[in-house]
Amino acid sequence: MTVRYQPGIQDPLPLPFPFPFLFRRSSQCRTPYSVSLNPLHRRMAAAPTAQHHLERRELGNTGLKVSSIGFGASPLGNVFGTISDEEAIATVRRAFRLGINFFDTSPFYGRTLSETVLGKCLRALEVPRNEYVVATKCGRYGDGFDFSAERVTRSIDESLTRLQLDYVDVLHCHDIEFGSLDQIVDETIPALQKIKQSGKARFIGITGLPLDIYPYVLDRVPPGTIDVILSYCHYCLNDSTLEELLPYLKSKGVGVINASPFAMGLLTDNGPPDWHPASAEIKAACKAAATYCKENGKNISKLAMQYGLSHRDISSVLVGMNSVRQVEENVAAALEFASAGMDEKTLAEVEAILKPVKNQTWPSGIQRS
Repeated sequence: MTVRYQPGIQDPLPLPFPFPFLFRRSSQCRTPYSVSLNPLHRRMAAAPTAQHHLERRELGNTGLKVSSIGFGASPLGNVFGTISDEEAIATVRRAFRLGINFFDTSPFYGRTLSETVLGKCLRALEVPRNEYVVATKCGRYGDGFDFSAERVTRSIDESLTRLQLDYVDVLHCHDIEFGSLDQIVDETIPALQKIKQSGKARFIGITGLPLDIYPYVLDRVPPGTIDVILSYCHYCLNDSTLEELLPYLKSKGVGVINASPFAMGLLTDNGPPDWHPASAEIKAACKAAATYCKENGKNISKLAMQYGLSHRDISSVLVGMNSVRQVEENVAAALEFASAGMDEKTLAEVEAILKPVKNQTWPSGIQRS
């Protein structure tokens, strides 16, 4: 059964539905786009009150409570254009002050630059370490993939140095479909468990596009081994197949992070980047849906974000941000949705347009029979 949020019914505080920013053409991040907001909601984000701050959700059985908007730090690695340290610090500070407490990065983003800059930003907050949640990754790097125990063990030390932290809250094995899943089970995860036991990571997770990688791994490791998964492009207007897996993940006590609710730019007015791997049919259908929204005075990214964040079993949706304005627009958009709810009529029309390609995806990683 789908369990979606209805503002004012299930929660005492409004649920945020931010908007990502303008999609620029980079293959290192899967978050994109931003909308203009009316002056009232812009002012609400600029001066939040106790009645206007972001919901925190439980992350599986970790005990962590993460903001329903996660700060995707890939843009801090200059993958969408150069951002100065001063701009980055101001952006992270504003996000934190507006209630975003979950920050996600990887050594792959900007060939380690994202981690380095995020570390400077977090240090500049000058707040206790337990007031924010940091996730990074291992196994995927600027020069390729290496899921060996030796490499991931070395990787966490390198990441902690760049992040200027003693530990990360979550250490993910990054895009595991590009390696041997049996190696992930037999070698990589035991190495991550040792890292967890050492205190350098509080919890461990796995990420990737194909959904079948998750039960493959989870069914082959002891219960409670994997704490979190990060899925992308599978809880979107055009593809909601993650929903079928959520009861299974919940039964395993695994927290779920949802990235790319805009399907890597498909669900934006600007459309996807040239390198997007979707079929021509998927691209055409998403373009038609975006055109419908625009012609009717609606915004497909707004609708996509609302849809992506509406499921109660998804803990956080990652949104890449690289400016104070983007942060404020994202939070303001959350407040706007919380006060107005989802546009069900437009949702129905868009779903009808996308029905011919619903739940279609594209290959990623090593193809397995």
